[in-house]
Amino acid sequence: MKIVEVQATPISVPWPKEHAVTIGIGRAVKRDAVIVKITTESGIVGYAEAHHGRAPGAVAHLINTTLRHLVLGMDASDTSGVWQKVYKYQLSSHGMGAAAAIGLSGIDLALWDIRGKACGLPIYKLLGGSRRPIPAYAGGVALGYQDPDKLVQEAHAILEQGGYKAIKLRVGDTPERDLARIAAVRKQSSPNLIILTDANTGYSVADVRHVMPGFDDNCVAWLEEPFPAHDHRSYALARTFGRVALAAGENHYTRFEFNRLLEDGSITIWQPDVSKTGGITEALHIAAMASAWKIPVHPHSSMTGLNMAATIHFLSAIGNGGYFEADVSKVNPFRDELCSTPFSVDANGNVLAPDKPGLGLEIDEDFIARHPVIEGPAYV
Repeated sequence: MKIVEVQATPISVPWPKEHAVTIGIGRAVKRDAVIVKITTESGIVGYAEAHHGRAPGAVAHLINTTLRHLVLGMDASDTSGVWQKVYKYQLSSHGMGAAAAIGLSGIDLALWDIRGKACGLPIYKLLGGSRRPIPAYAGGVALGYQDPDKLVQEAHAILEQGGYKAIKLRVGDTPERDLARIAAVRKQSSPNLIILTDANTGYSVADVRHVMPGFDDNCVAWLEEPFPAHDHRSYALARTFGRVALAAGENHYTRFEFNRLLEDGSITIWQPDVSKTGGITEALHIAAMASAWKIPVHPHSSMTGLNMAATIHFLSAIGNGGYFEADVSKVNPFRDELCSTPFSVDANGNVLAPDKPGLGLEIDEDFIARHPVIEGPAYV
């Protein structure tokens, strides 16, 4: 089952102005993704999402011109061998570049799709997992900065629509406005609602010192990415400001960067993204490392249904898995049109992994062709 072709295609869709979302890194103006397609000599085709890295054309070019040549001719079922070859000739010898890890992630996920299709099994079964209910929280690029009353309305509509027991609010605006929004949602919601927060690296150490007492008072469960991934000292300081757990991981690549989190001990909620950190193969290493220290893994979700399905398969196969981040964006063609339905949330706020072979999704090739990459930043 040799790999005979690897093709990465960058795609984009504009973000409708009437549904604009502003978060800690700016206002979203488009969605980007990189779709990886791998073909084997037996005709089995695997699909996956590599994260766009805010440079989808560059990520696709790296895959098509460099990583592709490293894996052509290899056995498509040898996910470990493919990972090690790319690591040896790209990541370890030329630095732990984010683009290389992202590109490898897409290749790895597509190979898992192929493995499942070749065996006639969904990925979670190949991984030794079961189709068990996975708790989901309402997340994705949604619930951004807005007046507290409007945020409460949006949150309640989402909670009524699904069975979510947890919701993630965007912070990183100003401490005062963030605290007002969180207090409003807490006051107008069930006392059992689990409130998560994500600053998208928008806070300073002084900001976290300011908000932590209010977060504690409103029983916030975690503060995600208050600082950039490399800002280890700030995370160590912030851990002392309150009871709220610090979360991060979507911008930590491979087990070798998560190893620093383990050594520091400041970030106790780990959030690897299978489309960024090195695919399912690497995410399993990260989850195993975390499990030895009783650290839960709550993966970050990327833009497309391909990533979302892969994430649920991964969560269905590890012992320390936590929430699935369900994208509750009002409009997301990458979730709703690119592929068949990647997930649905039941009345208890849970999701189940797709039960067809591989990722378990059907892909619309025409959709990919109709949505060429739109150059420029995704957030302004």
